[in-house]
Amino acid sequence: MGVVPSTEYIYNVTDDGRSFVVCLKNKTCSCGKFQYEEIPCEHAWAVLKQKSLVADGYCSDLYKPKTILKIYEIPIYPLPSFSEWVIPEAIMYDEVRPPKFKRPPGRPKNKPRSKTKRELLGLRGKYTCSTCEFAGQNRRSCRNRPQEV
Repeated sequence: MGVVPSTEYIYNVTDDGRSFVVCLKNKTCSCGKFQYEEIPCEHAWAVLKQKSLVADGYCSDLYKPKTILKIYEIPIYPLPSFSEWVIPEAIMYDEVRPPKFKRPPGRPKNKPRSKTKRELLGLRGKYTCSTCEFAGQNRRSCRNRPQEV
């Protein structure tokens, strides 16, 4: 990966012919991973490695050991065995039934095509003869066609 500084915080990183813009101040990259995952993407890592910076300042607090230890401070107790569960009677004897709607067998029918305004009004296009170009007839029924001798 090639890293080219643009300003003090903005860097242009080229990776396999593609160019990405990394801003260390705002913790962003044009690939989007740096903002989404809140940890440096591979382009940001290339910039941090070139500048010899530690990545701790660019990671979210959610990934730091202090936060993870705080999350697991609260004890999580496993559920007791099924025989010790307390289930209210209203739920215990409630019968779960399948839905009332049943899909009909076979292939679904296609919806008919909606007609155009022209079709609804019964208007038809005027056809013309390709031989004499007279309206209202075609080449087969042409009365003005040249006589064959």
